[in-house]
Amino acid sequence: MSLAGCGGAAPTDEEPTASVRSLTLAATTTINDSGLLNELTPGFTRAFGPQVNTVVRGTGGALRTARNGDCDVVLVHARSLEDAFLRAGDGTNRRTVMVNDFLVVGPPDDPAGVAGLPPDTAFRDIASAEAAFLSRGDRSGTHIRERQLWSEAGVDPTGDWYGETGQGMGNTLSLAAETGSYTLTDRGTFLNVAGGDLAAHVDRGIEDPGPLLRNEYAVIPVNPGRHDVAYPSAMAFAGHLTGPAQDAIEEFRIDGEAVFRPVARSESPEFEQYVPSDWR
Repeated sequence: MSLAGCGGAAPTDEEPTASVRSLTLAATTTINDSGLLNELTPGFTRAFGPQVNTVVRGTGGALRTARNGDCDVVLVHARSLEDAFLRAGDGTNRRTVMVNDFLVVGPPDDPAGVAGLPPDTAFRDIASAEAAFLSRGDRSGTHIRERQLWSEAGVDPTGDWYGETGQGMGNTLSLAAETGSYTLTDRGTFLNVAGGDLAAHVDRGIEDPGPLLRNEYAVIPVNPGRHDVAYPSAMAFAGHLTGPAQDAIEEFRIDGEAVFRPVARSESPEFEQYVPSDWR
């Protein structure tokens, strides 16, 4: 990738070539709380130069930060919100980076008896038992998927058994453990935060979790036609995540367990990833 002429002095052999500007990344809480983010950004800085300043938000908040022109690139995981972002022209060149899965977790004694059930059935049984459930309630990628699961279950969750934290994944897991509640979480944050206070009752694994539990992450540079952003560095960051950083994603472990599966490298490019999924 040649990015010479984008600003600053001409690079020497010792200097990175992307840009002299820093890069502001709006990233989801799940990537931060899992610990993966700290494995991804140093390699980019070593290769390209810019320091990465990270704003941690749920996906909805990260995309709002981008719409306001307060970041250069986002790393998010809610395709429906990403599609709206792309259709509005706020982002460009979306690229799929990795996948993992969602888990339905709760008290180890499983008072609603949902262990091993399909996720929508598990949600239906939690509601029928009026077992305590904590939602993030923050329009994050996890919250969007949770709402989809309630819809699939044919349940409108209301009542004293259902609460919202308005917080990130790590804090929501901690509150679920303290209150004996079920919740929906990504695998990485669960392994990094929950300890033995919560058990994974619905867990299909990261290789083939099925569409209701599949959790796909994408990087999207902010459209430079809308805002004064560090676009060359943002594109370099996208290239880093879909290239050299794929090894770091594959090697990342929590207590010896793989947490994310890199999917950017493919012999058959999937060009639909760059545009809204319902585009014709």
